[in-house]
Amino acid sequence: MELYLIRHGIAEERTASIKDEERVLTKEGRQKTEKVAQRLVKLDLHFNLILTSPLARAQQTAEILIQAGLSEDLEESHHLAPEGNIHNWLKDWLEPRNYPQNTQIALVGHEPCLSQWAEILLWGEAKASLVLKKAGMIGIKLPEIGSPLGRSQMYWLTPPKYLL
Repeated sequence: MELYLIRHGIAEERTASIKDEERVLTKEGRQKTEKVAQRLVKLDLHFNLILTSPLARAQQTAEILIQAGLSEDLEESHHLAPEGNIHNWLKDWLEPRNYPQNTQIALVGHEPCLSQWAEILLWGEAKASLVLKKAGMIGIKLPEIGSPLGRSQMYWLTPPKYLL
């Protein structure tokens, strides 16, 4: 199975008047995310499913990916919210679904969670070594058998500037 961890695009700044979960993509964030999505289409990428955080900026990013034709299926998961936990996601969401090995799933979420999830999958622990830029992507291949924690392989780490 391949996971594509995708950080949401550039969003409104945090302010006292806007709740964090309601922050939306800026015009620049939307434009850059659309360009990244178009480039991923040109690279012939397709996801069986796009799973998104419930926060507005992540949902908008996921919708841009859907509109570009990168997937037909979109779901929301509270596991991808900023306080999400990869162990709970694996146990409660991924394992019960028993997807075939050739499945490609995009997870649209936030930092530092997505980088931490990638590190846990790669090294078994978060090391604060990876940084995922806004609208950037990390591709990770999960092992066919057994726990993916500390046993997965990274095959893609791209900041958005290389996809524009």
